[in-house]
Amino acid sequence: MILSKLNKLSFSWSSDMAIDLGTANTLVYVKGKGILLNEPSVVAIQDTAEGKKEVLAVGAEAKTMVGKTPGTIKAIRPLRDGVIADFEIAEEMIKYFVRKVHNRKSFVSPKIVICVPSGATPVEKRAIHESAEAAGARRAYLIEEPIAAAIGAGLPIQDARGSMIVDIGGGTTEVAILSLGGIVYTNSVRVGGDKIDQAIVDFIKEKYNLLLGESTAEYIKKEYGSAMATRGMNGHSFHIKGRSLHDGIPKQIKIDTLQLCEGLAKPVATIIEAIKDALENTDPELAADIVDTGIVITGGGSLLKNLDSVIKKSTGLPVSIAEDPLNSVVLGCGQCLDNLDKVKNLLTSAY
Repeated sequence: MILSKLNKLSFSWSSDMAIDLGTANTLVYVKGKGILLNEPSVVAIQDTAEGKKEVLAVGAEAKTMVGKTPGTIKAIRPLRDGVIADFEIAEEMIKYFVRKVHNRKSFVSPKIVICVPSGATPVEKRAIHESAEAAGARRAYLIEEPIAAAIGAGLPIQDARGSMIVDIGGGTTEVAILSLGGIVYTNSVRVGGDKIDQAIVDFIKEKYNLLLGESTAEYIKKEYGSAMATRGMNGHSFHIKGRSLHDGIPKQIKIDTLQLCEGLAKPVATIIEAIKDALENTDPELAADIVDTGIVITGGGSLLKNLDSVIKKSTGLPVSIAEDPLNSVVLGCGQCLDNLDKVKNLLTSAY
């Protein structure tokens, strides 16, 4: 009898968790277990006869539906530019991921640490906080994304020494100078992986009169995209498929890799401008530290080929890519979750 009760208790027990609620992907870290989930932040919904939204699929399954759904079904991203665009769907998505991690339908409400862009407004932060609570959190804590990224990248942010982090996510690029456990200066621009994908779509559309889908643009970015032209690109080309804007017929065309760099120039320039802006607004003593420690870049966007070289060339400072750039933010959130009592000064728990 006692054993039966203990089994029921252990079944309903829930670990606290940290969530990197990203525009492109959502990652979940469970206390004592590490990262247990990494799935696209996509939800497939269907409008019912009663005018309500019915969730058909979430995450990886929903991502496969993007651009391929019939009229009655929509595959949508509830987050745009790092903040919640659709509160109701975001809540369903968080709830689904929390339940999936715990592999059951019901759970005891966990504490959740969730990251937010540093440029998010109080209203946007409140929406994220309320979504976490509505999804079942006993207590929700918010942490600014650059702090989480810096902790996850292993930067000594508690030291009396300047550190610089550039976190290039799906919706935003967060640039921050940190010292003594806080943000000294931050700049957030709504340019990230999504805008780079869109730049590819726009470039191919303008240059070749070919319309690409979202998934195709993302594939091109990862396989052939580069922040700058290099000698090795001469003579290199690749084939892509899309829909012709002339006659509406699907076709395949050949693209020169060097030309693709032209299409990425604008979003890359915006990221460089944000970095320069942060450096220009930094105290001279902290700026001197950064000359020694350099700039650490992280996030999925940091993996764009030659981006580190472009930043180094533009600033004259050493640039390094974090050891685990895709997971830096959620690992930083996880470290905060594991040491809540020590880092409460970095978190916000009420809105």
